[in-house]
Amino acid sequence: MAKRKSEPEPTSEPSAQEYTVVARRYRPQQFDQLIGQESTAQALINALSGNRVAHAYLFTGARGVGKTSCARILAKALNCEKGPTATPCDECEICKGIISGDDVDVLEIDGASNNKVDEIRELRGNVAFRPSRARYKIYIIDEVHMLTAAAFNALLKTLEEPPPHVKFIFATTETSKIPVTILSRCQRFDFGMIRAESIAKHLHAIVKQENREADDAAIDQIARRAAGSMRDAESLLDQLLSFGERVTPELVHKLIGTAPAERVAAIATSIFGRDTKAAIDIFAAALREGSQAGELLDQLIEFWRDLMLAASCGSDVPGLVNPVQVVKSVASTSTLDVVLAGLDVLTIAKARLKFTSHGALLVEMAIVRLSRLDQLFTVSDMWSLLQSARNEAPTAVNSRPFSGAGSQLPNSFDEKKKMTI
Repeated sequence: MAKRKSEPEPTSEPSAQEYTVVARRYRPQQFDQLIGQESTAQALINALSGNRVAHAYLFTGARGVGKTSCARILAKALNCEKGPTATPCDECEICKGIISGDDVDVLEIDGASNNKVDEIRELRGNVAFRPSRARYKIYIIDEVHMLTAAAFNALLKTLEEPPPHVKFIFATTETSKIPVTILSRCQRFDFGMIRAESIAKHLHAIVKQENREADDAAIDQIARRAAGSMRDAESLLDQLLSFGERVTPELVHKLIGTAPAERVAAIATSIFGRDTKAAIDIFAAALREGSQAGELLDQLIEFWRDLMLAASCGSDVPGLVNPVQVVKSVASTSTLDVVLAGLDVLTIAKARLKFTSHGALLVEMAIVRLSRLDQLFTVSDMWSLLQSARNEAPTAVNSRPFSGAGSQLPNSFDEKKKMTI
């Protein structure tokens, strides 16, 4: 196994006439460059070393976590002139062709636009022909879940017993849409979300390679914003690098529409202080300065998540996004039940946000509801009050007819259940 490179290296230098985006230039070219997917990389290395490479693989996971990159590396490992090897040379004509996407024996197919049964039948007919110059003819089908049911059925027999010179590598973000008959014929590898710390370390290396500068806080913001997707992080960094020589937190906030952590904390402090007007005013000021309602809602969800961890596990729990002292101070003014109820309010607002054009209104409604949470009874509190009332005056309560809210307590279990709901 080749020694891991300390810094990512661009696959090709961009010319003055044609710029290649960061996500493509710093695409992993070796198994040991697959950040966050070390277990999958090691399994494939072992398969190559032990001559136990399967005829069909299925790579699953969210977007931007390395599925297609891993498929290309595996194709190079199988067809490299110095292979099969776990460390393809990246120098021979076959490796260069696979890197550029021009190799005649490694066919990358978009499942979304080539999903008809006739196209799969054509593929099945071409499988019988031997590769032009390499050891294997390799089919990489991205977003394979987009194939129609008829197309999957046309692929079944070939996938189960392909010729010895053919390998299939499928990639998908939605495994549930793939028939079990296809799943059972593939070796499946699940690609997990990449840790924010790993993304940040990689982004720092890219900034250094590009001879640019970036604040640590800005890189951390980008890594969290990417939500586990390396490609999303690289694309956002690429945008920021075009703004100026140095990437700062203020620049990140301006580009993606977020607000400084101090402003989010101020909204939370006002909410727990039951100062609804102040919370709404701070939110409105953030919108006037360029923040987006949806992004602010995400930041509030992050803050309430930190409050939940601090209230249940202590402020020294790892993984807090917001400053520890701020989270600890706000968490001390409330209870865990109120924080959990607040998370419900925020996540419901987030789910509704995609179906409306009134995003700011949804966030304002959430802020008002959050400000009133400490005035609400929990189900357990309500039940305790009811039981207490029953014990104090059981005869009078049961003998009087119902004449209004609170005048009579329910007798049956079903009625109790209805009242607590």
